[in-house]
Amino acid sequence: MFQIETPGNFLFTTWEGGGSVTPALTVAAKLVARGHRVRVMSDRSNRPEAEASGARFIPWTRAPSRPDRSRATEILHDWDVAEPIDGLGRLVEEIMAGPALAYAQDVMEELRREPADLVVSSEMLPGVSAGCEALGQRLALLAVNVSIFPLPGIPPLGPGLRPPRNAKEQAEHGEIRAQTIAYFDRWLPKLNAARAALGLAPLASLAEHPFRCEKLLLATARAFDFAPRRVHRKVAYVGPQIGEPAWAQPWRLPRPANDSRPMVAVCFSTTFQNHVDVLQRIADAIAMLPLRAVITLGDTISTSELNVGESVALVHSAPHNTLMEQADLVVTHGGHGTVIRALMHRRPMLVIPHGRDQNDNAVRVTERLAGLSLSQDASAAAIADAVSRLRTDPRFAKGARALGDRVAAEAEQSPVVAMLESLANLGAGQQPRQCIA
Repeated sequence: MFQIETPGNFLFTTWEGGGSVTPALTVAAKLVARGHRVRVMSDRSNRPEAEASGARFIPWTRAPSRPDRSRATEILHDWDVAEPIDGLGRLVEEIMAGPALAYAQDVMEELRREPADLVVSSEMLPGVSAGCEALGQRLALLAVNVSIFPLPGIPPLGPGLRPPRNAKEQAEHGEIRAQTIAYFDRWLPKLNAARAALGLAPLASLAEHPFRCEKLLLATARAFDFAPRRVHRKVAYVGPQIGEPAWAQPWRLPRPANDSRPMVAVCFSTTFQNHVDVLQRIADAIAMLPLRAVITLGDTISTSELNVGESVALVHSAPHNTLMEQADLVVTHGGHGTVIRALMHRRPMLVIPHGRDQNDNAVRVTERLAGLSLSQDASAAAIADAVSRLRTDPRFAKGARALGDRVAAEAEQSPVVAMLESLANLGAGQQPRQCIA
């Protein structure tokens, strides 16, 4: 990537939400490669990977800042909720609304210390947005998944809805969208209290937040999302931003080269979602089949918590690109990054959602016949049956190739760098911002 003649100054803000970090740092690294100055504000645990991207790192000080990714420091605890929407409620309460003023104060302090041409923030941090609004700072939001906020023409997030097929389903979607907005707005007073402390007018709804910026960039594939023909003027798809996290350890196939059994890559969340039991059932399912598997555990699960046979290898981490290149299919919780990466490798997948946006990612896979989905309480026998179907029914390999081709094309042709440079007013002859009010 050639370097720009007049470099700009970008400030990225994100938080340790598992898959929320690596895509943002992938974009940051692209800007660094263009010659721009880039800073990243995030949890202390993200320093090594932020610096590996070439950016300077600034930790949150007032706002939540996890020191590591262990189970003990998890903030949301969204695995013990009754419904998927309640897990999103924990996100709104613990990250979006509760500490909004702290996020605002941190980013305002950093911008006063060193101005930026553009702040690029996770859409899940309305406190950052408020701080930028108070300073008159240009801001773009980067959603590294399908939008958690209800957007016109897209099924509302949570239950895993497919596009409406008739007027009745259209009406049902409208009701669910209204209920979702009302549910999120339970925490609106906390956000508006933060805005009032900054001298800003209140929002009528949290659903207004993503539209109070220069642009909401969706770092997913339009081909993957249930995208409408026309999107809101402030919304743009910029394709998946799928890089390898700096903490992923080098990996080699833990089996002799003459072991011809097909391999299954089992890739679940880097954050804890109480998924030890389902990993055990997946390992038990693999033992029923003429297969081998590699299960990545991350920082939240130890090898001692699982009982596996010779056909299953447990690893702390492994570069997912390497793993999926050698796999025949993928079993996953349905996190956006893992699903997109599996599609880019044209691998059919079994999705076992545990909440968050995972039901919605699962339905985007199953509707295109790129895989199957099971509930998180599925038995080992049901998992084994689904894996067998994915291996023997050619429709799933065909569906994964077809959708994967389109997703990969959008990733390769991403306009994200050009868009951010334009939003930062870094066109020909344009000088970077020198100061901020």
